[in-house]
Amino acid sequence: MTALLPLHGQSDHRPGSPALVLVAHGSRDPRTLATVHTLLDRIRELRPGLRVHLGHIELNEPLLPDTLAALGDDAAILVPLLLSRGYHIKQDIPEMAAAAWAPTRVAAPLGPHPLLVETLYTRLVEAGWRRPTTESERRSTAVILAAAGSRDPDASIDTGHTATLLATRLGVPVLPAYASAATPTVPEAVRALRAEGRDNIAVASYFTAPGRFATECAEAAPGIAAAPLGAHPLMARLILTRYEEARSTSPTERLELASA
Repeated sequence: MTALLPLHGQSDHRPGSPALVLVAHGSRDPRTLATVHTLLDRIRELRPGLRVHLGHIELNEPLLPDTLAALGDDAAILVPLLLSRGYHIKQDIPEMAAAAWAPTRVAAPLGPHPLLVETLYTRLVEAGWRRPTTESERRSTAVILAAAGSRDPDASIDTGHTATLLATRLGVPVLPAYASAATPTVPEAVRALRAEGRDNIAVASYFTAPGRFATECAEAAPGIAAAPLGAHPLMARLILTRYEEARSTSPTERLELASA
């Protein structure tokens, strides 16, 4: 069940509220860092009074171990800015959290989740996507959900779940495709859909921020290519939702949720 979030601008002065540490992957693309900082600003606007920090897995400062060290013995909930399960969720982040002096909890990845699906839908509409209105249009229309890709099968399962939810939202088939480490690629997905007679193909960008993979997938789109999820307001709400879920569940329950 999705946790109820405070209304916009409501302060968080609950005794002992742990800090929220947004865990970003890190990127050499300056647009990624700008997106992350905008998300942090939106989280703070939604929950003034909640201590919000940033830590990167690699490539950018502050690195997550440094952020946790600066917290001392203050409790923190780590919310990964990641869309599915994989090595960073299962290994990197838990290991960094375990090495910290501060008591920490690690929240679930952002996806799958209805708020992600609604963000994807909004980005598609912004790019010009319109729901088919006739049976002929529905038979010729499809969407590709372009994701980064991972060798971890759980990541593909999570992306596939998101694709299923998005297909229900759009009313047309949604086929996952990947920029690396998994198949099909976006060009392969385009060919597969065209073989089914679906020539009206849009690409939904299942990336948290602009970058090389997002750009390559957009360039392979035969039609509409939506922008990445970015700093959409719903993303800030989703991050707070994951924070609240981790805050209100036991370690055993979080383990069961992560492996479900």
